[in-house]
Amino acid sequence: MDSAAVSSWIAHFAQLVAPASTVLDVACGGGRHAKFLAARGCRVDAVDHDAALAAQFAGWPAIRFLAADIEAGSWPYAGRSFDAVIVTNYLNRPLLPMLAAAIAPGGVLLYETFAVGHERYGRPRNPDFLLRPRELLAAFADLHVLAFEDGVVAQPAPARVQRLAAVRASADDHARLQLAAPAPEGHAL
Repeated sequence: MDSAAVSSWIAHFAQLVAPASTVLDVACGGGRHAKFLAARGCRVDAVDHDAALAAQFAGWPAIRFLAADIEAGSWPYAGRSFDAVIVTNYLNRPLLPMLAAAIAPGGVLLYETFAVGHERYGRPRNPDFLLRPRELLAAFADLHVLAFEDGVVAQPAPARVQRLAAVRASADDHARLQLAAPAPEGHAL
């Protein structure tokens, strides 16, 4: 997937993330989603293992970058919650419960990453980094799922992915359970 362009999944479901929301962008890379959400008025915590990425966020006062090894080190956001948690092109199964715990009441999870079958299109090929069928649904079963996709996309490059948009809300919180407007005709998610 193109690392420079904002994911169409994130762009579409960003309407669920209100301006001034607190957002956690996990394994943020070059910061495409952190910058996108900061430009929409959110306050973003962006975390990645590569300390050299900090320079990408110069001039972005709404983004706080943290260089941390979230796979081998301790979870730096223990006890904190966010209005939205964003994860793209990243899978670390032991971290999934911590991501769920980081979603505040009424908060949103937007997750998109590679799934089994992607190995025919490129990296990653290791099954440790590929979601099993319906794995995102199972991992976040305590959230209300607003949208889920599991299949092959052609853009920005062919890939086998799973995508999830979910909220932490009670069943009677109809305001938070509003479905996103459908994607415009011809707009591939």
